[in-house]
Amino acid sequence: MFKVAVIGASGLLGRAIAGELGRQTDWQVVPTAFRRADSHMTMLDIRDAQAVDAFIAREKPDALVISAAERRPDICENDPVLARALNVDAVRSLASAANRHGAWVLSISTDYVFDGSRPPYRHDDPPAPLNAYGHSKLNGERVLLETAERGCVLRLPLLYGPIVDWQESAVTSLVPAIAASVRGAAGATPAIMDAWAIRYPTFTPDVALVIRQMLECHARGEPVNGIVQWSGDEPMTKYDIARHLAGSLRLDAQLAPQHAPTDATPRPYNCHLDSGRLEALGIGRRTPFDEAIRQVLAMFPWVSRCGG
Repeated sequence: MFKVAVIGASGLLGRAIAGELGRQTDWQVVPTAFRRADSHMTMLDIRDAQAVDAFIAREKPDALVISAAERRPDICENDPVLARALNVDAVRSLASAANRHGAWVLSISTDYVFDGSRPPYRHDDPPAPLNAYGHSKLNGERVLLETAERGCVLRLPLLYGPIVDWQESAVTSLVPAIAASVRGAAGATPAIMDAWAIRYPTFTPDVALVIRQMLECHARGEPVNGIVQWSGDEPMTKYDIARHLAGSLRLDAQLAPQHAPTDATPRPYNCHLDSGRLEALGIGRRTPFDEAIRQVLAMFPWVSRCGG
C-alpha cells in the first residue's frame, strides 16, 4: 500500500490533491490541516517541529506533499516572521522528518520567485523575487533541496478551483466586485481591474493530476527530483479574467481596465513558467479556463453568495 501524507489538505490546492489521490484504490492518503480540519483530517501545526516529527514517525508515509503555506503577498510583506515560519522553517522540519523515515518530499512553490521581466522562465533560470512572499518561497525551495535526501519543488502560478468562499482564490475574489458593477443595479459603479500584470491561471484539479502522476513516478522507483514547473497556457490580466467571469455568469458588468500597477506590494509583470521538464515526462493536463471556471461557478452558486 503506497502511503501519501498531504500537508495542508483543507486549502484550495490541498483539497484538490487529497481528492485526486484518494481516488487511487491502492493508495492510502493521510490529510492534515491546521484550520478547517474535518473529522477525516489530522490536526497538525507545521510550525511545531516536535509535532511534525511525531506525525511522520507515526504515519511513516512513502511520500509527503507540502501544500500548506502563507500565500498572501501582503501578509508576507507585513509579517515576515509568519512567512518564514510557514514557508521556510516548516519545510525544513517536514523534510528532516521525512529523511528519518525515507520519504520522498514534494514542496509547492510559486512563479513569484522571478521578477517577471524576461518570460518564459525555465526551471533552472536564476530567481529574482520582488517581494517578501517570493523571497520566503525561494528560501523554502533552497531549504527543501538542501535538506531532503529525496525531494522536489513544484513551482505554480495563480491558482483557482473549487472554493469554500470567493476570497480563497485571486480569480474568484473578483466576483463580488463584478456583481456589484452590473448595469442597472442600485448603486452600481464600474469595477476597476488590473490590466497590467499578465497571469496564467491554473486549475487546481489539473495540478492535482500532475502531482498524482509525479507520485506514480516515485512509486515506480523513478522519482522526479530537483525543480519542476507547471502552468496554464492562457495569458490573462485580472481585467481579462473578470471579463471571462462576467461572461460565464451572464452579467452585464461595467469593467474598467487599470493599465498601471497600483498594489502596495510589488508584483512581477509576467512570470510565465516553462513546463517543459514535466511535459517531457508525459505529465500534465490543461483544462481550458472557460470550461474550468464554469465548473467552479456551478459548484459555488453565486446568486446568494457573491456579496459575502
